[in-house]
Amino acid sequence: MKRLIATLAMTTAMTGMAQAECGSLTIASMNWQSAELAAALDAFILNNGYGCTAEVIQGDTVPTITSMVEKGQPEIAPEGWVDLVPEVIQQGLSEGKIVVTGDILSDGAVQGWWMPKYIADANPEIKTIDDALKHPELFPDPEDSTKGAVYNGPQGWGGTVVTTQLYKAFGAEAAGFTLVDTGSAAGLDGSIARAYERKEGWMGYYWAPTALLGKYEMVKLEHGVPLDMDEWKRCTSNAECADPKKNDWPKDKVQTVVAKTFADAAPAEVMDYLGKRSWTNATVNGVMAWMTDNQATGEDGAKHFLKENEDLWKGWVTPEAAEKIKAAL
Repeated sequence: MKRLIATLAMTTAMTGMAQAECGSLTIASMNWQSAELAAALDAFILNNGYGCTAEVIQGDTVPTITSMVEKGQPEIAPEGWVDLVPEVIQQGLSEGKIVVTGDILSDGAVQGWWMPKYIADANPEIKTIDDALKHPELFPDPEDSTKGAVYNGPQGWGGTVVTTQLYKAFGAEAAGFTLVDTGSAAGLDGSIARAYERKEGWMGYYWAPTALLGKYEMVKLEHGVPLDMDEWKRCTSNAECADPKKNDWPKDKVQTVVAKTFADAAPAEVMDYLGKRSWTNATVNGVMAWMTDNQATGEDGAKHFLKENEDLWKGWVTPEAAEKIKAAL
């Protein structure tokens, strides 16, 4: 009995030590669905599998990554679209303020300007942004039908900066188009949904993976010019640059960014999980479609993923953590 009690005490002490090693941390949930899902998944796995005390907080690409470099917080950005803030990422890496643990989206992500497939089918000559800008009548401004519209994302998104710069570079204003600030992720989604319901023209910024592009079939416009990464870093992704040139949009690396102070202090098993945790567009789209159909939160989506994809996520974690996660479900 004494030996059993001593063993239990030692186990409890070791568990407490593991929890103390992980400690408290914050995880950034960006204001789009796949990032909300990723943050909720990490919080559930770290809290239940590794004894962390993780809190999910709201964030956005530019301010979150900048804060991680400057302040070391939040500790984790699960879905960092690093190509949108290349200078900040490079600064953080060179100064030893952040580490990148791996690609959360194994097959990369796609951003750009899109139009509904029914517009593409009816106008097969429209392939590029320049082609579309010749037809403002096909993409009417909701406030002034004599003009065309390019719908942009909300402030704080890296994609919003790039779309603004490309709007200038491609001469969209001179072509008779206005740049529409949709104000929020919901506003951007709503503009696409309304266009589809009315079978109206729509052109603007969006990205994949998303549940919305699974529901509404869209065609990505080609840029008609090769990608120039020097120009991308100099001006295309830089809101302060006054003379943007036409440029392509690179296929984005979507990576997990971790504050170096946390990476150095965290248990090796936690960092190993953050390096292994990776999924495909198809996997994420499927979970997000379920979330949308069921009006589910990111936490709901995380639990649904864990229940339906055990063969995948068990390869990310230790056997001990896997048992704890299954018990928590």
